[in-house]
Amino acid sequence: MARFAVLLRGINVGGHNKVPMSELRRLIEAAGGGDVATLLQSGNAVFSAPAGAGAALGRKLERALAADLGVEADCIVRSAAEWAKLVDANPFPAEARRDPGHLLAIVLKAAPAAPRVAALRAAIKGRETVEASGPQLYAYYPDGVGRSKLTLPLIERVLGVRGTGRNWNTVLKIGSLLSKP
Repeated sequence: MARFAVLLRGINVGGHNKVPMSELRRLIEAAGGGDVATLLQSGNAVFSAPAGAGAALGRKLERALAADLGVEADCIVRSAAEWAKLVDANPFPAEARRDPGHLLAIVLKAAPAAPRVAALRAAIKGRETVEASGPQLYAYYPDGVGRSKLTLPLIERVLGVRGTGRNWNTVLKIGSLLSKP
């Protein structure tokens, strides 16, 4: 058995796409995951499943969310090893220590092409900084995320790939949950 993290995109935001964490746990278990633990109300869970089963379980979970709860949400799955690489590849270590609430790891469904990352950098209107590493984008928002013009819909449109972001505090909490047996 291996450990995995699943991040759901766009649930429990502004009263839309409501998914109680108890339901998320139930759906993950029904899809074949075990030892499920959730974190916060924003669609973060870790679970055990046979090695290599993470992506398939994510697709099953997407279908179950739609069928059981009427919620269309991307479910992005990473193994514990992939999550550790995500943490280790952080190109903003000083910002992670000093200002973790303004550093986001945007976990993507696929790695973006380098020209698209360059186009995203060119589209930035504020002081935000981005770096890509494999299927994730790291974005530092020195002036905060809330009023930034560098939004997830803009990022997805320019990169041509869907994803979901978590601040660095949450990234580390998920990593901690993944490391527990």
